[in-house]
Amino acid sequence: MYRKDSESWLKHADFIILDMICLQLAYVLAYIIRLQGICPYGNIIYRNMAVFLELADLLVIFTTGTMKSVLKRGHYSDFIVTLKHSVIVGALALLYLFMFQQGLAFSRLTLILTIVLYFILTYVVRELWKNLLRKKMEDGGARNLLIIASRDNAEQVVQNMQENNYARFTLAGVVITDEDRTGREIHGVPVVSDEKNAAMYVCQEWIDEVLVAVPDSLPYPDKLISQLTETGVTVHLNLAKVANVPGKKHFVEKVGNYTVLTTSLNYASTGQLLLKRIMDIVGGLVGCIFTGIICIFVGPAIYIASPGPIFFAQERVGKNGKKFKMYKFRSMYMDAEERKAGLMKDNKLGDGKMFKLDFDPRVIGNKVLPDGSHKTGVGDFIRRTSLDEFPQFFNVLKGDMSIVGTRPPLLSETSLYELHHRARLAIKPGITGMWQVSGRSDITDFEEVVRLDKEYIENWNIGLDIKILFKTVLVVFRKDGSM
Repeated sequence: MYRKDSESWLKHADFIILDMICLQLAYVLAYIIRLQGICPYGNIIYRNMAVFLELADLLVIFTTGTMKSVLKRGHYSDFIVTLKHSVIVGALALLYLFMFQQGLAFSRLTLILTIVLYFILTYVVRELWKNLLRKKMEDGGARNLLIIASRDNAEQVVQNMQENNYARFTLAGVVITDEDRTGREIHGVPVVSDEKNAAMYVCQEWIDEVLVAVPDSLPYPDKLISQLTETGVTVHLNLAKVANVPGKKHFVEKVGNYTVLTTSLNYASTGQLLLKRIMDIVGGLVGCIFTGIICIFVGPAIYIASPGPIFFAQERVGKNGKKFKMYKFRSMYMDAEERKAGLMKDNKLGDGKMFKLDFDPRVIGNKVLPDGSHKTGVGDFIRRTSLDEFPQFFNVLKGDMSIVGTRPPLLSETSLYELHHRARLAIKPGITGMWQVSGRSDITDFEEVVRLDKEYIENWNIGLDIKILFKTVLVVFRKDGSM
Protein backbone atom coordinates (compact mmCIF):
# COMPACT_ATOMS: atom_id res chain seq x y z
CA MET A 1 0.00 0.00 0.00
CA TYR A 2 1.39 3.38 -1.03
CA ARG A 3 1.31 6.62 0.96
CA LYS A 4 0.16 8.92 -1.83
CA ASP A 5 -0.66 12.16 -0.02
CA SER A 6 1.65 11.64 2.90
CA GLU A 7 5.04 11.22 1.24
CA SER A 8 5.72 14.91 0.62
CA TRP A 9 4.31 15.96 3.99
CA LEU A 10 6.36 13.39 5.91
CA LYS A 11 9.41 14.35 3.89
CA HIS A 12 9.06 17.97 5.07
CA ALA A 13 7.90 17.29 8.64
CA ASP A 14 11.41 17.89 9.98
CA PHE A 15 11.50 21.34 8.32
CA ILE A 16 8.13 22.23 9.87
CA ILE A 17 9.24 21.19 13.36
CA LEU A 18 12.53 23.10 13.06
CA ASP A 19 10.63 26.15 11.80
CA MET A 20 8.31 26.11 14.81
CA ILE A 21 11.26 25.74 17.21
CA CYS A 22 13.04 28.68 15.57
CA LEU A 23 9.93 30.82 15.94
CA GLN A 24 9.66 30.15 19.69
CA LEU A 25 13.39 30.67 20.18
CA ALA A 26 13.16 34.00 18.35
CA TYR A 27 10.19 34.98 20.56
CA VAL A 28 12.09 34.25 23.79
CA LEU A 29 15.25 36.05 22.55
CA ALA A 30 13.20 39.11 21.56
CA TYR A 31 11.59 39.16 25.00
CA ILE A 32 15.03 39.01 26.65
CA ILE A 33 16.54 41.70 24.37
CA ARG A 34 13.60 43.98 25.18
CA LEU A 35 14.64 43.58 28.86
CA GLN A 36 11.25 42.29 29.86
CA GLY A 37 12.64 39.17 31.57
CA ILE A 38 13.79 35.74 30.52
CA CYS A 39 10.45 33.92 30.20
CA PRO A 40 7.53 35.42 28.26
CA TYR A 41 5.18 32.57 29.19
CA GLY A 42 4.41 33.85 32.70
CA ASN A 43 2.28 36.71 31.34
CA ILE A 44 -1.03 35.45 29.90
CA ILE A 45 -0.99 37.98 27.03
CA TYR A 46 2.51 36.94 25.97
CA ARG A 47 1.67 33.27 26.49
CA ASN A 48 -1.36 33.58 24.22
CA MET A 49 0.78 35.31 21.60
CA ALA A 50 3.31 32.45 21.74
CA VAL A 51 0.53 29.97 20.95
CA PHE A 52 -0.93 32.18 18.22
CA LEU A 53 2.45 32.59 16.51
CA GLU A 54 2.78 28.82 16.17
CA LEU A 55 -0.76 28.51 14.79
CA ALA A 56 -0.07 31.36 12.36
CA ASP A 57 3.16 29.64 11.29
CA LEU A 58 1.34 26.39 10.53
CA LEU A 59 -1.43 28.27 8.72
CA VAL A 60 1.09 29.99 6.44
CA ILE A 61 2.95 26.72 5.79
CA PHE A 62 -0.14 24.79 4.74
CA THR A 63 -1.98 27.56 2.86
CA THR A 64 0.91 29.14 0.94
CA GLY A 65 3.02 26.00 0.44
CA THR A 66 6.25 27.58 1.66
CA MET A 67 7.70 24.13 2.40
CA LYS A 68 6.91 22.81 -1.08
CA SER A 69 10.07 21.75 -2.94
CA VAL A 70 12.17 23.15 -0.09
CA LEU A 71 15.00 20.71 -0.82
CA LYS A 72 15.15 21.78 -4.46
CA ARG A 73 15.30 25.53 -3.84
CA GLY A 74 18.54 27.46 -4.15
CA HIS A 75 19.89 29.86 -1.51
CA TYR A 76 18.39 33.00 -3.06
CA SER A 77 14.97 31.45 -3.73
CA ASP A 78 14.82 30.14 -0.19
CA PHE A 79 15.83 33.59 1.11
CA ILE A 80 12.88 35.23 -0.67
CA VAL A 81 10.38 32.53 0.35
CA THR A 82 11.53 32.66 3.99
CA LEU A 83 11.31 36.46 4.03
CA LYS A 84 7.74 36.40 2.68
CA HIS A 85 6.79 33.72 5.15
CA SER A 86 8.15 35.75 8.10
CA VAL A 87 6.38 38.92 6.98
CA ILE A 88 3.02 37.11 6.66
CA VAL A 89 3.40 35.58 10.14
CA GLY A 90 4.19 39.06 11.52
CA ALA A 91 1.18 40.57 9.75
CA LEU A 92 -1.10 37.89 11.21
CA ALA A 93 0.29 38.60 14.68
CA LEU A 94 -0.46 42.33 14.28
CA LEU A 95 -3.98 41.49 13.11
CA TYR A 96 -4.42 39.29 16.19
CA LEU A 97 -3.38 42.15 18.51
CA PHE A 98 -5.73 44.55 16.74
CA MET A 99 -8.74 42.21 16.74
CA PHE A 100 -8.39 41.36 20.41
CA GLN A 101 -7.41 44.93 21.41
CA GLN A 102 -4.19 43.87 23.13
CA GLY A 103 -1.86 46.21 21.25
CA LEU A 104 -1.35 48.53 24.23
CA ALA A 105 -0.46 45.68 26.59
CA PHE A 106 1.97 44.00 24.18
CA SER A 107 5.38 45.40 23.19
CA ARG A 108 5.44 46.12 19.46
CA LEU A 109 9.24 46.15 19.57
CA THR A 110 9.17 42.59 20.93
CA LEU A 111 7.02 41.53 17.98
CA ILE A 112 9.28 43.24 15.43
CA LEU A 113 12.40 41.69 16.99
CA THR A 114 10.66 38.29 17.00
CA ILE A 115 9.96 38.44 13.26
CA VAL A 116 13.49 39.65 12.40
CA LEU A 117 15.17 37.03 14.58
CA TYR A 118 12.78 34.36 13.31
CA PHE A 119 13.66 35.15 9.70
CA ILE A 120 17.39 34.96 10.40
CA LEU A 121 17.20 31.81 12.53
CA THR A 122 14.86 29.83 10.32
CA TYR A 123 16.75 30.71 7.13
CA VAL A 124 20.11 29.66 8.60
CA VAL A 125 18.73 26.48 10.20
CA ARG A 126 16.84 25.56 7.04
CA GLU A 127 19.94 25.91 4.86
CA LEU A 128 22.06 23.90 7.30
CA TRP A 129 19.42 21.17 7.48
CA LYS A 130 19.14 21.07 3.69
CA ASN A 131 22.89 20.58 3.39
CA LEU A 132 22.73 17.75 5.92
CA LEU A 133 19.85 16.06 4.08
CA ARG A 134 21.60 16.39 0.73
CA LYS A 135 24.57 14.54 2.18
CA LYS A 136 22.19 11.87 3.49
CA MET A 137 20.65 11.60 0.02
CA GLU A 138 23.89 10.02 -1.14
CA ASP A 139 23.41 7.21 1.40
CA GLY A 140 19.73 6.70 0.60
CA GLY A 141 16.88 6.35 3.06
CA ALA A 142 14.25 4.06 4.53
CA ARG A 143 12.59 2.99 1.24
CA ASN A 144 14.28 0.59 -1.17
CA LEU A 145 13.88 1.49 -4.85
CA LEU A 146 14.55 -0.91 -7.73
CA ILE A 147 15.33 0.72 -11.08
CA ILE A 148 14.28 -0.96 -14.33
CA ALA A 149 16.00 0.46 -17.41
CA SER A 150 17.74 -0.58 -20.62
CA ARG A 151 21.46 -0.97 -21.28
CA ASP A 152 21.47 2.39 -23.11
CA ASN A 153 19.84 4.56 -20.43
CA ALA A 154 20.56 2.68 -17.18
CA GLU A 155 23.60 4.81 -16.35
CA GLN A 156 21.66 8.02 -16.97
CA VAL A 157 18.68 6.89 -14.84
CA VAL A 158 20.86 5.82 -11.91
CA GLN A 159 22.83 9.09 -12.03
CA ASN A 160 19.59 11.09 -12.27
CA MET A 161 18.15 9.36 -9.19
CA GLN A 162 21.37 9.86 -7.22
CA GLU A 163 21.43 13.57 -8.02
CA ASN A 164 17.68 14.14 -7.50
CA ASN A 165 16.99 11.75 -4.64
CA TYR A 166 14.71 14.14 -2.75
CA ALA A 167 12.51 11.29 -1.54
CA ARG A 168 15.70 9.78 -0.06
CA PHE A 169 15.39 6.32 -1.56
CA THR A 170 18.00 3.64 -1.08
CA LEU A 171 18.81 2.44 -4.59
CA ALA A 172 18.51 -1.30 -4.05
CA GLY A 173 19.53 -2.39 -7.53
CA VAL A 174 19.09 -2.14 -11.30
CA VAL A 175 17.32 -4.46 -13.73
CA ILE A 176 18.45 -4.29 -17.37
CA THR A 177 15.59 -5.28 -19.68
CA ASP A 178 17.47 -5.95 -22.93
CA GLU A 179 20.67 -7.58 -21.70
CA ASP A 180 21.81 -9.75 -18.79
CA ARG A 181 24.39 -7.72 -16.85
CA THR A 182 23.71 -9.33 -13.46
CA GLY A 183 26.68 -8.93 -11.10
CA ARG A 184 27.97 -5.67 -12.58
CA GLU A 185 27.58 -2.18 -11.05
CA ILE A 186 26.33 1.15 -12.37
CA HIS A 187 27.63 4.13 -10.38
CA GLY A 188 27.97 1.87 -7.36
CA VAL A 189 24.46 0.36 -7.69
CA PRO A 190 24.46 -3.40 -8.42
CA VAL A 191 22.69 -4.90 -11.43
CA VAL A 192 20.61 -7.55 -9.65
CA SER A 193 18.59 -9.21 -12.40
CA ASP A 194 17.49 -9.30 -16.00
CA GLU A 195 13.88 -8.78 -17.14
CA LYS A 196 13.02 -12.49 -16.98
CA ASN A 197 13.92 -12.90 -13.29
CA ALA A 198 13.09 -9.39 -12.01
CA ALA A 199 9.64 -10.22 -10.58
CA MET A 200 10.99 -13.18 -8.62
CA TYR A 201 13.82 -10.99 -7.29
CA VAL A 202 11.22 -8.51 -5.99
CA CYS A 203 9.37 -11.44 -4.38
CA GLN A 204 12.41 -12.59 -2.43
CA GLU A 205 14.14 -9.32 -1.49
CA TRP A 206 13.22 -6.13 0.40
CA ILE A 207 11.88 -3.85 -2.36
CA ASP A 208 9.42 -1.06 -1.48
CA GLU A 209 9.01 0.59 -4.88
CA VAL A 210 10.02 0.10 -8.52
CA LEU A 211 10.85 2.81 -11.08
CA VAL A 212 10.36 1.71 -14.71
CA ALA A 213 12.22 4.12 -17.01
CA VAL A 214 12.94 2.49 -20.36
CA PRO A 215 13.73 4.79 -23.31
CA ASP A 216 11.20 5.77 -26.01
CA SER A 217 12.98 3.61 -28.56
CA LEU A 218 12.01 0.40 -26.72
CA PRO A 219 8.55 -0.97 -25.93
CA TYR A 220 7.46 -0.98 -22.31
CA PRO A 221 7.98 -4.38 -20.61
CA ASP A 222 4.23 -4.98 -20.26
CA LYS A 223 4.54 -8.54 -18.96
CA LEU A 224 7.03 -7.49 -16.28
CA ILE A 225 4.85 -4.55 -15.22
CA SER A 226 1.88 -6.90 -14.90
CA GLN A 227 3.94 -9.30 -12.77
CA LEU A 228 5.22 -6.49 -10.53
CA THR A 229 1.70 -5.14 -10.03
CA GLU A 230 0.58 -8.63 -9.07
CA THR A 231 3.19 -8.78 -6.29
CA GLY A 232 1.70 -5.70 -4.63
CA VAL A 233 4.86 -3.59 -4.88
CA THR A 234 4.40 0.10 -5.77
CA VAL A 235 5.32 0.71 -9.42
CA HIS A 236 6.30 4.08 -10.92
CA LEU A 237 6.10 4.28 -14.73
CA ASN A 238 7.92 7.04 -16.59
CA LEU A 239 5.23 8.96 -18.48
CA ALA A 240 7.41 9.49 -21.51
CA LYS A 241 5.65 6.49 -23.02
CA VAL A 242 2.76 4.82 -21.22
CA ALA A 243 0.00 2.63 -22.58
CA ASN A 244 -2.68 0.83 -20.57
CA VAL A 245 -1.21 -0.08 -17.20
CA PRO A 246 -2.74 -2.83 -15.04
CA GLY A 247 -3.23 -2.19 -11.34
CA LYS A 248 -5.56 -0.90 -8.66
CA LYS A 249 -4.78 2.78 -7.99
CA HIS A 250 -3.10 5.22 -10.37
CA PHE A 251 -1.83 8.77 -9.87
CA VAL A 252 0.84 11.05 -11.31
CA GLU A 253 3.81 12.31 -9.28
CA LYS A 254 7.55 13.00 -9.42
CA VAL A 255 10.27 10.44 -8.67
CA GLY A 256 13.67 12.01 -8.94
CA ASN A 257 13.50 14.09 -12.10
CA TYR A 258 10.92 11.85 -13.77
CA THR A 259 7.18 12.40 -14.08
CA VAL A 260 5.70 8.99 -13.41
CA LEU A 261 2.39 7.16 -13.27
CA THR A 262 2.34 5.32 -9.95
CA THR A 263 0.42 2.07 -9.58
CA SER A 264 -0.38 0.59 -6.17
CA LEU A 265 -2.90 -1.71 -4.48
CA ASN A 266 -4.11 1.21 -2.36
CA TYR A 267 -2.95 4.51 -0.91
CA ALA A 268 -3.45 6.34 2.36
CA SER A 269 -3.67 10.00 3.28
CA THR A 270 -1.44 11.71 5.83
CA GLY A 271 -4.25 11.88 8.37
CA GLN A 272 -5.08 8.18 7.99
CA LEU A 273 -1.46 7.09 8.44
CA LEU A 274 -0.95 9.44 11.37
CA LEU A 275 -4.07 8.13 13.09
CA LYS A 276 -3.03 4.51 12.47
CA ARG A 277 0.43 5.18 13.92
CA ILE A 278 -1.07 6.94 16.96
CA MET A 279 -3.32 3.91 17.49
CA ASP A 280 -0.26 1.66 17.23
CA ILE A 281 1.78 3.72 19.71
CA VAL A 282 -1.03 3.92 22.26
CA GLY A 283 -1.93 0.26 21.79
CA GLY A 284 1.76 -0.69 21.86
CA LEU A 285 2.34 1.10 25.17
CA VAL A 286 -0.73 -0.46 26.78
CA GLY A 287 0.20 -3.86 25.34
CA CYS A 288 3.76 -3.65 26.68
CA ILE A 289 2.42 -2.86 30.18
CA PHE A 290 0.14 -5.91 30.01
CA THR A 291 3.07 -7.98 28.68
CA GLY A 292 5.07 -7.12 31.80
CA ILE A 293 2.17 -8.11 34.07
CA ILE A 294 1.51 -11.35 32.17
CA CYS A 295 5.22 -12.21 32.28
CA ILE A 296 5.10 -12.29 36.10
CA PHE A 297 2.67 -15.22 35.96
CA VAL A 298 3.39 -16.89 32.61
CA GLY A 299 7.18 -16.64 32.73
CA PRO A 300 7.76 -19.02 35.66
CA ALA A 301 5.15 -21.46 34.28
CA ILE A 302 6.98 -21.62 30.93
CA TYR A 303 10.38 -22.09 32.58
CA ILE A 304 9.20 -24.83 34.96
CA ALA A 305 7.50 -26.80 32.15
CA SER A 306 10.39 -26.30 29.70
CA PRO A 307 13.64 -24.80 31.05
CA GLY A 308 15.01 -22.15 28.73
CA PRO A 309 14.27 -18.60 27.57
CA ILE A 310 10.81 -17.22 28.39
CA PHE A 311 10.74 -15.14 25.21
CA PHE A 312 11.16 -16.43 21.67
CA ALA A 313 12.59 -14.31 18.85
CA GLN A 314 12.19 -15.39 15.25
CA GLU A 315 13.15 -13.72 11.98
CA ARG A 316 10.06 -12.85 9.97
CA VAL A 317 9.38 -11.06 6.69
CA GLY A 318 7.65 -7.68 7.02
CA LYS A 319 6.50 -4.91 4.73
CA ASN A 320 7.80 -5.26 1.17
CA GLY A 321 10.19 -8.03 2.21
CA LYS A 322 11.96 -6.20 5.05
CA LYS A 323 13.23 -8.73 7.61
CA PHE A 324 12.82 -8.20 11.36
CA LYS A 325 12.87 -10.09 14.67
CA MET A 326 9.38 -10.91 15.97
CA TYR A 327 8.93 -11.59 19.69
CA LYS A 328 6.55 -13.99 21.46
CA PHE A 329 6.27 -15.80 24.77
CA ARG A 330 7.84 -19.19 24.11
CA SER A 331 5.03 -21.74 23.83
CA MET A 332 7.05 -24.57 22.26
CA TYR A 333 9.87 -26.84 23.36
CA MET A 334 13.42 -25.73 22.59
CA ASP A 335 13.79 -28.23 19.71
CA ALA A 336 10.55 -27.19 17.96
CA GLU A 337 12.25 -26.02 14.75
CA GLU A 338 14.20 -29.28 14.39
CA ARG A 339 10.99 -31.31 14.79
CA LYS A 340 9.01 -29.24 12.25
CA ALA A 341 10.30 -31.09 9.17
CA GLY A 342 8.97 -34.40 10.47
CA LEU A 343 5.51 -32.89 10.97
CA MET A 344 5.12 -31.26 7.54
CA LYS A 345 3.07 -34.25 6.32
CA ASP A 346 0.33 -33.28 8.82
CA ASN A 347 0.30 -29.60 7.85
CA LYS A 348 -3.31 -28.47 7.36
CA LEU A 349 -2.21 -25.82 4.83
CA GLY A 350 -0.40 -28.35 2.71
CA ASP A 351 2.39 -26.85 0.64
CA GLY A 352 4.67 -25.15 3.20
CA LYS A 353 3.63 -21.54 2.54
CA MET A 354 2.03 -21.60 6.01
CA PHE A 355 2.14 -24.20 8.79
CA LYS A 356 -0.73 -25.28 11.06
CA LEU A 357 -1.54 -28.51 12.92
CA ASP A 358 -4.71 -29.64 14.68
CA PHE A 359 -2.56 -30.91 17.56
CA ASP A 360 1.07 -29.79 17.70
CA PRO A 361 3.30 -32.04 19.86
CA ARG A 362 6.00 -29.36 19.89
CA VAL A 363 3.83 -27.15 22.13
CA ILE A 364 4.92 -27.18 25.79
CA GLY A 365 2.84 -29.73 27.72
CA ASN A 366 1.23 -31.33 24.66
CA LYS A 367 1.36 -35.12 24.70
CA VAL A 368 -0.35 -38.00 22.89
CA LEU A 369 -1.39 -40.50 25.56
CA PRO A 370 -1.27 -44.31 25.04
CA ASP A 371 -5.04 -44.42 24.48
CA GLY A 372 -4.72 -41.86 21.66
CA SER A 373 -6.17 -38.95 23.63
CA HIS A 374 -4.41 -35.61 23.88
CA LYS A 375 -2.99 -33.91 26.97
CA THR A 376 -2.30 -30.18 26.92
CA GLY A 377 -0.29 -27.82 29.14
CA VAL A 378 0.85 -24.25 29.61
CA GLY A 379 1.92 -23.87 25.97
CA ASP A 380 -1.52 -24.72 24.67
CA PHE A 381 -3.13 -22.39 27.22
CA ILE A 382 -1.11 -19.32 26.26
CA ARG A 383 -1.62 -20.05 22.55
CA ARG A 384 -5.36 -20.68 22.91
CA THR A 385 -5.79 -17.45 24.88
CA SER A 386 -3.36 -15.56 22.55
CA LEU A 387 -1.18 -14.58 25.53
CA ASP A 388 1.88 -15.67 23.55
CA GLU A 389 1.25 -12.79 21.12
CA PHE A 390 1.62 -9.99 23.69
CA PRO A 391 5.41 -9.42 23.30
CA GLN A 392 4.65 -8.41 19.69
CA PHE A 393 3.40 -5.09 21.07
CA PHE A 394 7.11 -4.26 21.39
CA ASN A 395 7.41 -4.84 17.63
CA VAL A 396 4.44 -2.48 17.18
CA LEU A 397 6.18 0.25 19.22
CA LYS A 398 9.39 -0.22 17.18
CA GLY A 399 7.41 0.22 13.97
CA ASP A 400 8.16 -3.24 12.55
CA MET A 401 4.51 -4.22 12.96
CA SER A 402 1.07 -2.70 13.35
CA ILE A 403 -1.74 -3.86 15.63
CA VAL A 404 -3.85 -4.73 12.56
CA GLY A 405 -2.30 -6.03 9.37
CA THR A 406 -1.31 -9.32 7.72
CA ARG A 407 0.57 -12.01 9.63
CA PRO A 408 4.34 -11.92 8.98
CA PRO A 409 5.55 -15.11 7.25
CA LEU A 410 8.78 -17.02 7.78
CA LEU A 411 11.68 -16.70 5.33
CA SER A 412 11.23 -20.35 4.38
CA GLU A 413 7.58 -19.68 3.54
CA THR A 414 8.19 -16.63 1.33
CA SER A 415 10.77 -18.57 -0.68
CA LEU A 416 7.82 -20.68 -1.92
CA TYR A 417 5.60 -17.70 -2.79
CA GLU A 418 4.26 -17.18 -6.28
CA LEU A 419 4.01 -13.59 -7.54
CA HIS A 420 0.46 -12.90 -6.35
CA HIS A 421 1.25 -14.25 -2.86
CA ARG A 422 3.72 -11.40 -2.30
CA ALA A 423 0.84 -8.89 -2.34
CA ARG A 424 0.19 -9.75 1.31
CA LEU A 425 3.56 -8.11 2.12
CA ALA A 426 2.45 -4.72 0.75
CA ILE A 427 1.70 -3.36 4.26
CA LYS A 428 3.15 -3.68 7.74
CA PRO A 429 2.36 -7.05 9.31
CA GLY A 430 -0.04 -7.06 12.24
CA ILE A 431 -0.78 -8.89 15.47
CA THR A 432 -4.29 -9.50 14.17
CA GLY A 433 -5.93 -9.17 10.77
CA MET A 434 -8.71 -10.03 8.37
CA TRP A 435 -8.18 -13.79 8.10
CA GLN A 436 -7.60 -14.24 11.84
CA VAL A 437 -11.12 -12.92 12.57
CA SER A 438 -12.70 -14.77 9.64
CA GLY A 439 -12.58 -18.21 11.23
CA ARG A 440 -8.86 -18.97 10.89
CA SER A 441 -9.28 -22.42 12.45
CA ASP A 442 -11.53 -23.39 9.55
CA ILE A 443 -9.36 -21.91 6.76
CA THR A 444 -7.03 -24.57 5.35
CA ASP A 445 -6.47 -23.06 1.90
CA PHE A 446 -3.53 -20.66 1.67
CA GLU A 447 -5.09 -19.02 -1.40
CA GLU A 448 -8.05 -18.07 0.79
CA VAL A 449 -5.64 -16.50 3.31
CA VAL A 450 -4.04 -14.47 0.51
CA ARG A 451 -7.47 -13.44 -0.79
CA LEU A 452 -8.52 -12.15 2.64
CA ASP A 453 -5.21 -10.32 3.16
CA LYS A 454 -5.46 -8.71 -0.27
CA GLU A 455 -9.07 -7.73 0.42
CA TYR A 456 -7.91 -6.00 3.62
CA ILE A 457 -5.12 -4.10 1.83
CA GLU A 458 -7.32 -2.95 -1.08
CA ASN A 459 -10.14 -1.78 1.22
CA TRP A 460 -8.07 -0.50 4.13
CA ASN A 461 -9.25 2.42 6.25
CA ILE A 462 -9.22 3.24 9.96
CA GLY A 463 -12.82 2.08 10.34
CA LEU A 464 -11.87 -1.37 9.03
CA ASP A 465 -9.02 -1.60 11.58
CA ILE A 466 -11.40 -0.74 14.43
CA LYS A 467 -13.91 -3.33 13.18
CA ILE A 468 -11.19 -6.02 13.07
CA LEU A 469 -10.04 -5.11 16.60
CA PHE A 470 -13.55 -5.57 17.96
CA LYS A 471 -13.88 -8.88 16.13
CA THR A 472 -10.50 -9.98 17.51
CA VAL A 473 -11.70 -9.45 21.08
CA LEU A 474 -14.83 -11.51 20.36
CA VAL A 475 -12.78 -14.32 18.75
CA VAL A 476 -10.38 -14.48 21.73
CA PHE A 477 -13.26 -14.68 24.22
CA ARG A 478 -15.00 -17.37 22.19
CA LYS A 479 -11.83 -19.48 22.12
CA ASP A 480 -11.89 -19.67 25.89
CA GLY A 481 -15.21 -19.13 27.62
CA SER A 482 -13.42 -18.95 30.95
CA MET A 483 -11.80 -15.63 30.13
